[in-house]
Amino acid sequence: MTSSIPLWLKIAYGVGVPIIGIIYWREYGAANFLWLSDIALLLTALSVMTEQSLFASMAAVGVAPLEIAWAIDFASGARLIGLAGYMFDENYPLYLRALSLFHLATPPTLVYLLWTHGYDRRALIFQTLLVWIVLVVTYLATEPDKNINWVFGPGSKPQGVVHPLVYLGLEMAVLPVFVFLPMHVVLKALFAQA
Repeated sequence: MTSSIPLWLKIAYGVGVPIIGIIYWREYGAANFLWLSDIALLLTALSVMTEQSLFASMAAVGVAPLEIAWAIDFASGARLIGLAGYMFDENYPLYLRALSLFHLATPPTLVYLLWTHGYDRRALIFQTLLVWIVLVVTYLATEPDKNINWVFGPGSKPQGVVHPLVYLGLEMAVLPVFVFLPMHVVLKALFAQA
């Protein structure tokens, strides 16, 4: 069977993602892999390697808007929303910041994968279930000062307005309704069904 994914892309993800994983594990620890963008990178790599549309579709539904926001923020020098602020923080080594450029590569890779393999409509439910699990694990297993996936509050700091579990429940409701569902509708309209 002939692959529809170019060899260079398979090599880039097949070599690049494990390198990023090893370095991130060493520098940031295991909790770093709970970030939704890191999970999307893994899903993208799985889709590149296996040519299964579901993985790319899940990543696209889950983080495409957030990755695009990161790219815009990065292009602005992190002056718009601060998502890419760490990219300009000289306290982080340059090589470590350079690895985060995967945020720029993910959206076009996902578009290519969906263009060639179609959009799997099951992505909405699978991504929602995956994110709910990840958010609960993140809440239970990480510290509020890290605020991974903003499970303790919007932005870099925990919030103190509502009970933490109420906030987590709101986040678990808002992401599927206001991020995943609209993206699902857009992707269904733009790409053929897988």
